[in-house]
Amino acid sequence: MENLQTWFADTARLLGWAPPWLVSTVLIALAVVVALAVHAVVVQVVRRAVSRHSAFWQPLIARTRRPTRMAFIVAALGPAVSAAPLTAGQAAGAKHVLIVLFILLLGWMAMTALDIGAALYLRGFKVDVEDNLLARKHVTQVRILRRAVAILAGIVTLALALMTIPGVRQWGVSLLAAGGAASLIVGLALQPLLTNLIAGIQIAVTQPIRIDDAVIVEKEWGNIEEINATYVVVRLWDWRRMVLPLSYFIQTPFQNWTRESAALIGTAMLYVDPAAPVDRLRAKLEEIAKASPLWDGKVVNLAVTDLTAEVMEVRCLVSARNAPRTFDLRCEVREKMMAFLREELPEAFPRRRLALAAGEA
Repeated sequence: MENLQTWFADTARLLGWAPPWLVSTVLIALAVVVALAVHAVVVQVVRRAVSRHSAFWQPLIARTRRPTRMAFIVAALGPAVSAAPLTAGQAAGAKHVLIVLFILLLGWMAMTALDIGAALYLRGFKVDVEDNLLARKHVTQVRILRRAVAILAGIVTLALALMTIPGVRQWGVSLLAAGGAASLIVGLALQPLLTNLIAGIQIAVTQPIRIDDAVIVEKEWGNIEEINATYVVVRLWDWRRMVLPLSYFIQTPFQNWTRESAALIGTAMLYVDPAAPVDRLRAKLEEIAKASPLWDGKVVNLAVTDLTAEVMEVRCLVSARNAPRTFDLRCEVREKMMAFLREELPEAFPRRRLALAAGEA
């Protein structure tokens, strides 16, 4: 860098006959040309040094080519500005802008590396398979932690850029010196962001919900579609989307149907006449389950769960591999059991019985 600054200074002296604005323009143009040439050579050297089969470094080099090129230009403009015939104020302002740009470019490259690392890690996990519990666990953890780290990286990058401004740096020192009152005000202002950020980390670690979990929230059934840095998107059964803050799943009770396994037992309730033949109903339920491609072959059961003077409550249990299949299987059982009652056991439908006095009979 010192040699480059010396070369720019010698160039400025050679152009001493020219007006200051022309000298500055020439030096800036030379800095850009030198930076682009050096960047192209460095990229080629790094690409040859890194294995072509590298799943991380090759995409990183490709995706950070633009910010690294800009970083080389910013680094080359520093010595050019120092050698240019500028006033002290102009040189200081230009150098400050270059420092801020360099910090922002470093943050950009760090975020790109984070995205590539997260994408590569998740390549080995597929959510669109039958048994996807392990995949959903890792996808949830990586997505939440990636967003949390991205927010922290953005805050640190912005803070470092702002701290280059003397007034902002002095304000930060005064804020720390003020102690409790100022910290309390800042804490209250950032409470929603910090609450959801901490809730996101809790969800990533403890995982009360995962991507594609079947849940009941606010008396609505749906699947977890997105888990973002501050909110969760639940895709409801009718394709509506319910958006809830992350803290909701830490502070509010809800049902998670796929917490440990995607398999579920579905219930279909029937209300029949007390004289209905339970054995025939049980046999028909087993026949329906065995003939259905939705049944997983594990649970099929029919039991009388309640009895009144007018109706008998019959509970049909069937199991399936996941929540959507369970819901469809429940509907299939209801439809076919009702068709069976209508066609073969019409007398099993509930009937009102009237008792007549003996004298009237």
